[in-house]
Amino acid sequence: MGELKLMKGNEVIAEAAIRCGCDGYFGYPITPQSEIMEYLALREPWKETGMVFLQAESEVAAINMIYGGASCGKRVMTTSSSPGMSLMMEGLSYIAGAELPCVIVNIVRGGPGLGTIQPSQADYNQATKGGGHGDYQSIVLAPATVQEMYDFVELSFDLAFKYRIPAIILSDGVIGQMMEKVTLGEFKPRWTAEQIEQMSGSWATTGMKGRKMNVTTSLRLQSEDLEKHNNNLQAKYRTIEKEEVRFDEYMTDDAEYILVAYGSSARICHKTVELAREKGLKVGLLRPITVWPYPTKRLQELAQKAKGMMAVEMSAGQMFIDLKLAVNGKTPVEYYGRMGGMVPSPSEVLGALEKQLIGGANNE
Repeated sequence: MGELKLMKGNEVIAEAAIRCGCDGYFGYPITPQSEIMEYLALREPWKETGMVFLQAESEVAAINMIYGGASCGKRVMTTSSSPGMSLMMEGLSYIAGAELPCVIVNIVRGGPGLGTIQPSQADYNQATKGGGHGDYQSIVLAPATVQEMYDFVELSFDLAFKYRIPAIILSDGVIGQMMEKVTLGEFKPRWTAEQIEQMSGSWATTGMKGRKMNVTTSLRLQSEDLEKHNNNLQAKYRTIEKEEVRFDEYMTDDAEYILVAYGSSARICHKTVELAREKGLKVGLLRPITVWPYPTKRLQELAQKAKGMMAVEMSAGQMFIDLKLAVNGKTPVEYYGRMGGMVPSPSEVLGALEKQLIGGANNE
């Protein structure tokens, strides 16, 4: 049985990295994720596991250090928050183009610009639509609990290496700063040189003695070559969409109205469902765990019997667009959200649901 502790969401991200055998962390402090770096600095993992920890001179430097470490077949990660993530986008595009695995954590804050240090979900489009230049995707996991903040670090590394793709953990200041009980797993050793060769010998720049050194690049000057590469990437993304969709549901079996929310908004909507049920309203919740790939197929199935769906998010309705595309007119779809660091309450969400969907249906 694992070790049970009361920990902050940001802290468990750092602890999970140490325990799952991460080789290197490169980052730069920015609120509300700075506790990740502070925790690693205090834990001194280099003494325990040999894990490299380095505060880079900027987010641009950090993402390019990730590029270098990933190209060697190492398990490397960085963390940041919204403005810092924007600075990383060029490097992230290079990493995706070179098909390198890595883990990136975004503890989202309100924007645009410097905005606020309060929680937000306004980086959804940046994370799920690539964010940088070119046609690429990253796997994006959205934790709703501190336990998931811990669990998704190892899962992200597994998925990143399985598909040679960047994996993003998309959270926010609510979950990053809150404290909950979390079960910590056992320590897993970092990969040996032999294991790195086994996992990444066909593409990593370095490897066992006697093997020819690989070249890692996203540069392809010939249009035909680049198109072929892009077609291969798109085929991989279609496989991920088929194989790696993750979501959970709450009281959807008999639900007439479905709330769709991820991360901290899903926690709020969980309580909204209970409040609605107390009033005799048949409301359920679908929570995307992977916001890319998105649970389109399951939403289409639910739309066949639902009287309506509502996207709830702390943004101007970025996920709302994906929900509408998924449902494709099979049932009415509405949106409720707060912006700029404002966090909606369960009663607010219920009021919006009754006004925008249930009230309208009853009037018909």
